[in-house]
Amino acid sequence: MANREKDLSRSTSDKSASPSKPIHVVSQWEVFRNRKRILRNPLPFHHEKFQEYGHTFKVTIGPGRRIVFTRDPETIRTILQKKQRNYAKSELQTRDLAKYIGHGILTSEGDFWRKHRKMIQPAFHKEQLQGLLDLMYRAIRNELLDLPVREVMDILPKMSDLAFQVVAQSLFRAGDFRADMNRLQEITEDNQKMLIREMRQPYLKWWFTLSGRIGHHLGLSTEARQILDTLIEERESSGTSRGDLLDMLLDARYEDGGAMPRNQLIDELIILFTAGHETTANALSFTVFLLASHPEIQERLFEEVRALDFEGQDKMHLIRNLVYAQQCIEEAMRLYPPVYVIDRVSVCEQKVEGNTYAKGTTWLLSIFELHRSPDLWERPDAFMPERFAPGKKKAYTGFYFPFGAGPRMCIGNIFAMNEMVLAIGWLVKNYRITTPVESLHLNPLISLKPGKVLVELHSR
Repeated sequence: MANREKDLSRSTSDKSASPSKPIHVVSQWEVFRNRKRILRNPLPFHHEKFQEYGHTFKVTIGPGRRIVFTRDPETIRTILQKKQRNYAKSELQTRDLAKYIGHGILTSEGDFWRKHRKMIQPAFHKEQLQGLLDLMYRAIRNELLDLPVREVMDILPKMSDLAFQVVAQSLFRAGDFRADMNRLQEITEDNQKMLIREMRQPYLKWWFTLSGRIGHHLGLSTEARQILDTLIEERESSGTSRGDLLDMLLDARYEDGGAMPRNQLIDELIILFTAGHETTANALSFTVFLLASHPEIQERLFEEVRALDFEGQDKMHLIRNLVYAQQCIEEAMRLYPPVYVIDRVSVCEQKVEGNTYAKGTTWLLSIFELHRSPDLWERPDAFMPERFAPGKKKAYTGFYFPFGAGPRMCIGNIFAMNEMVLAIGWLVKNYRITTPVESLHLNPLISLKPGKVLVELHSR
């Protein structure tokens, strides 16, 4: 299978030399006619158009305004990696999302982004994160200890609480701040829902402004900033170092030796909370459901974790031994990539796959469709963790992007993977997981989110 998929990857990389092909345009009327189902979940509409028109098509959203949708691996690599400086993030992130979560590395561009990415990156190096593993594990165990057994429940809220507490504990190593963190979590989720409504109903933005909806959510953002400002002030006034992510960010310096301004630090913290907990919670929930739906795979994972000592063993050594757990998570993120679509805007005229695109062209790169393309993956809709067995992963480097790709790849990918491997390993060691349902409802928000994830836990 690995050889077959490597051959497919090689064949796609030759496409840039092919002559241009006409790109089909989906009319604004067709989009309007399907507006209700697109609002609920745009992925089926995207899939239908990819099936009908091939790997790339355009959608008209207004007079002279078109968006190019693509799942073509060579095009995606060009935009994210090979010619990434010719593409910028869209105003959806740099303006609409930024008004709620600030101008940090997720929402900024150009020299500002490069300067802060370089400044923050060392805090997420593998060596730095090793010191947080015990803290991360305790937060995971504490959130999973009291799960109900022999009772059907929605695991998503539990995974959301777990992921949020892991970020909170890693940022603010000690202290009684659960009430503040719970409020911060509520604000983060409420503002995300508002942003999604703005994205999917742009024709109602005037009403959202006039009715005070946007003002209300901007007020929530101010409240979140005040919570974090208080926590930072307490840390600085204490004069103590706790070795957590907050300390690493407080100690970070620009090239001129200056520290990050308070407002910028708050922006970065809000982004870490927003991006760090939401995507991880979703990926964990999808993985739990897939394991519950495939008992034979779950039992193979149990054989891996059965003899591991989660309490006494060095956590980095433990993670290295959770090989199959990581394969299960990687395959779950193939099927349900947290970043299911990536947007970019051409900053100059570009020629892609033989076609010329004007400056200002908006691109939507469908990672969801790329990860399920039958041209690239054998049995693309099947849950097959063995795809990612050691020695096979290189076959997919050209078309597997669960954390994005290129210089803007998720800064916390190692942090997130460590967290998920520990959580899934601990869960399967202590519980057998079943589910009463056969499929999941998908709710694509800023990240790909499942609806209710109904499972039942049975003590091992």
